[in-house]
Amino acid sequence: MADSSIIATAPLGMHWPTLDPFLFCAYHKDAYPRGNSNMGVPREQLVGRDIGMDFSQKDGWSMYHGDEVPGFPRHPHRGFETVTLARQGFIDHSDSLGATARFGEGDVQWMTAGRGIVHSEMFPLLQSERGNPAELFQIWLNLPAAKKMVDPHFSMLWSGAIPRIRPAHRAGVELVMVAGMLDGALPPAPPPDSWASDPRSELRIWTLKLESVARWRLPSSASDLSRVLYFFSGNELRVAGQTVSAGHAIQLAPDAEVTVENDGEPAELLLLEGRPIGEPVARHGPFVMNTDAEIRQAMSDFQATGFGGWPWPSDGPVHARTEGRQARYPDGSLATPQLSEVAE
Repeated sequence: MADSSIIATAPLGMHWPTLDPFLFCAYHKDAYPRGNSNMGVPREQLVGRDIGMDFSQKDGWSMYHGDEVPGFPRHPHRGFETVTLARQGFIDHSDSLGATARFGEGDVQWMTAGRGIVHSEMFPLLQSERGNPAELFQIWLNLPAAKKMVDPHFSMLWSGAIPRIRPAHRAGVELVMVAGMLDGALPPAPPPDSWASDPRSELRIWTLKLESVARWRLPSSASDLSRVLYFFSGNELRVAGQTVSAGHAIQLAPDAEVTVENDGEPAELLLLEGRPIGEPVARHGPFVMNTDAEIRQAMSDFQATGFGGWPWPSDGPVHARTEGRQARYPDGSLATPQLSEVAE
């Protein structure tokens, strides 16, 4: 029997609908071909694409804003955070602070743009003998007014440190927790100035996988949170007693326990939940502030300073093919999954 836990549903498009404190969510899944010597797409496979603005999914993949290597060459941000979940493939990060990273295989990069940063996110095609599948989420999380002009910062949440829960009493269920604890399992800390670092936020970013004939109960939360499930892979599920087809966002009452049941093919969902910041939002492209005057100031500051300039020889740097997963911070310190495991 259906209950009233579902507030609304909406189809998923290129950019998924979000609620405060979240600003934006995009899901990219690309079946890239084998890479050339520059870790890019062979030239003959670029024919017929709008290079620089290719979101076509022709042949199952897009170049986005890249010209040889897919991805997003240098662009600015101010006033919010990006949380990038790299489920398949790799992402090469470079920024105006002089920092770099290569991450993938379930790693998460959490970047606080604060007063302003310029970065690039390129998708190197490391495999030259076979295809290079890529899959990622990018989520934009707002910052409160008091934190919008903090120093920029990024943290790496390596996949080995992110809790993966497979409840013994719920066969066929896997929960991956990027933010927000459950049953004592605690993900790595978000950046210090993040809204997620404020205990009032009760922020949760989880992915959920249900095998065929599996069910899971989403626990209740505080009544003033926003809560949305994104059903992005599979066929059909029963959510709170209602049948929902894949490709939909499901806004849920946060103070209700919600049962998700799968009787069909394996299904995957993303949960975004948190307490709204509840402040005015003014946005223009990559800038998110509280007033239009602050947006105009952000544009002026970027034109005048470039948010620190760009220390790299190209707009979309790609790291050496032999580099593994790593992050080199502005102070020169190095982080890798292996070093993280040793520290723990």
